[in-house]
Amino acid sequence: MIKDLRPTAFNNIHTVFIILEKGPTVRGENGSLLSLCLVADQSASVHLQLWGSECDFFQPGDIVRISRGIFSSYSGNMILRAGRKGKLEKIGEFTMVFSEFPNMSKVQWAQEPSNPAVWIPIGLHNPHSSITTQNNIQKVL
Repeated sequence: MIKDLRPTAFNNIHTVFIILEKGPTVRGENGSLLSLCLVADQSASVHLQLWGSECDFFQPGDIVRISRGIFSSYSGNMILRAGRKGKLEKIGEFTMVFSEFPNMSKVQWAQEPSNPAVWIPIGLHNPHSSITTQNNIQKVL
């Protein structure tokens, strides 16, 4: 589930989601095609980065399975992506229950002091409130 995402350096994410919005396709710094999407499942949403031919293949309304995905910082933003080891595959269209809140890409993360390999949520930007607290994020997650 998307709400269970935590920053990682490993390709260990397996989940299913629907593409809600797809941004324009742009050329990255190395010349490759990139597109940023908003995707969601019943638990939360997250930004997904499409790369190369994925930009043309996937569209809003597609239900997608990611295997061996990675959730990490890219250009200063937390995003989900297949990366080199992962795989995205379309498995359906249009019919899926989803929740746009919380957006896991907007969660603020910190390494746990006693175990730097573990990331913990420390804040959440709520578009309906200017108040962000640790208590609010614990209620949501």
